[in-house]
Amino acid sequence: MIKKSFFISIFPKIFNEILGVGIAKKAIDNGIIDYEVVNPMNFLDHKERLDDTTYGGGPGMLLKAQPLIESIDFCKSKANKKTKVIYLSPQGQVFNQSISRELAKEDKLIFLCGRYEGIDHRVIDSRVDLEISLGDYVLSGGEIAALALHDSICRNYEGFLGDENSLSEESFEKNLLEYPQFTKPRESKFGNVPDVLLSGDHKKISDWRRKQSLGKTFINRRDLFSKLEMSDQDIKILKEFLSEVGYDSDRISDLLEEI
Repeated sequence: MIKKSFFISIFPKIFNEILGVGIAKKAIDNGIIDYEVVNPMNFLDHKERLDDTTYGGGPGMLLKAQPLIESIDFCKSKANKKTKVIYLSPQGQVFNQSISRELAKEDKLIFLCGRYEGIDHRVIDSRVDLEISLGDYVLSGGEIAALALHDSICRNYEGFLGDENSLSEESFEKNLLEYPQFTKPRESKFGNVPDVLLSGDHKKISDWRRKQSLGKTFINRRDLFSKLEMSDQDIKILKEFLSEVGYDSDRISDLLEEI
């Protein structure tokens, strides 16, 4: 079954430009995904504005409820009534790979893209199933966030990636950041490819990659690292990694006591 997404936005060209190239276009051509952009401006009466000032005062303008609700209902009429509606909002739950995998189980999704100061809260109360944020910062609109979510979700679809093994080794799978990767040339003024990757010894390469992933996650994302179940071998190679990047033995012991 083709996985289809609906984007509700006043800037439809953004989606056509991004989804019309690269791996997304290939997936569309191969019948794996499809999309449709619905402009809420089409649900306004003649000369009516899409936005208006907020009750209670304050800066900025809000998108009105009626055209957004009608846009959502239109999308549901082409999908089904139970299709999840996702509103891209800085007040939402922070997106992660776990949410991405769960949403990939849906056959259809509706992404609602806000603008200006946001949308009339009656839309959220009556039609939105999930509010999702990309992180603790503010964007000018929901389009970029919607495309980022869509891309992440699509990567979980069977057939979307050329190599299905790519997904299992990407960052955030199993709460680990991805190991460093290199390509030709073997030697350059910017540095050399690690010898272990040229050894042809798959066991040594696998162990090196595991060590790099553990080390990078420990240093850069302690929140993810705290969720890992560590084996004695993992602890051993993590110590090796920390030593290799310049930590002395006392500092390594202090760090490991914290986990």
